[in-house]
Amino acid sequence: MSDLAPTQTSNGMLTHLGHILRENPVTALSFGLFAFFVGQALVGQWLVPYDPLATNAAQALQPPSAAHWFGTDQLGRDVFSRVVVATRLDLTISVLAVAISFVFGSVLGAIAGYWGGWLDAVLNRILDTIMAFPLFVLAMGIVAALGNTIENIIYATAIINIPFYARVVRAEVNIRREAGFALAARLSGNSHLRTLAFHIFPNALPPMMVQVSLNMGWAILNAAGLSFVGLGVRPPTPEWGIMVAEGANYIISGHWWVALFPGMWLMLAVFTFNLMGDGLRDLVDPRRRT
Repeated sequence: MSDLAPTQTSNGMLTHLGHILRENPVTALSFGLFAFFVGQALVGQWLVPYDPLATNAAQALQPPSAAHWFGTDQLGRDVFSRVVVATRLDLTISVLAVAISFVFGSVLGAIAGYWGGWLDAVLNRILDTIMAFPLFVLAMGIVAALGNTIENIIYATAIINIPFYARVVRAEVNIRREAGFALAARLSGNSHLRTLAFHIFPNALPPMMVQVSLNMGWAILNAAGLSFVGLGVRPPTPEWGIMVAEGANYIISGHWWVALFPGMWLMLAVFTFNLMGDGLRDLVDPRRRT
């Protein structure tokens, strides 16, 4: 029986996922687009027709053609190859930043919401301090102080996203800590920590999944924005924000493709994550599994 339990759980999750995708075509579209971007991130660098870093002055600023689907930039680099290869870096920054902020925000919010008292008061003052600044300006300040490396971009993006998760979890846990199922769990012998982790926190996941999807899109925009103003990833590394910044200088001369295609990829990625929110919420909602 123990060998069958994991299989039955996996089959149940797949069945639940299939039901959600059939029920909501928009969710199915968003998951399909997400798979498209993940595929690019995993194998894109081996499928692109050109080296994204190879320059060729003779081919500079060539319009889209059969040889160069998205044209070439000011250094003769293939824009299509650079856009596809940049997917891995942008997704990595987004996923890691959101994962860090999710973990720390969840822990801090759950502790404050469950035990309250001075812990809750201190946490609220810290979160208020972070959110008192314009978040993009705060990210710029952190990266400028620590240095514009990929690691610091991830940390800066994670720090400014922590208040969103901490506040959502704090509110959900605070509402449910005295609910009947939580009291029953404690009366049956569960510790406070176990009750919080296995009975209360899972009920806070649905609204958090919506926040995750929104923050992933915002994290990509944040990384691209930092690169656009010169505080993000350094050239010649392929990154959507850098490519848009470099291409913006050539729009007025009619070379629109240099900025258009990385901008379209950036827009499509943010659009995908924004659409995924409802699907992720339904996927982890305990009430939807019954």
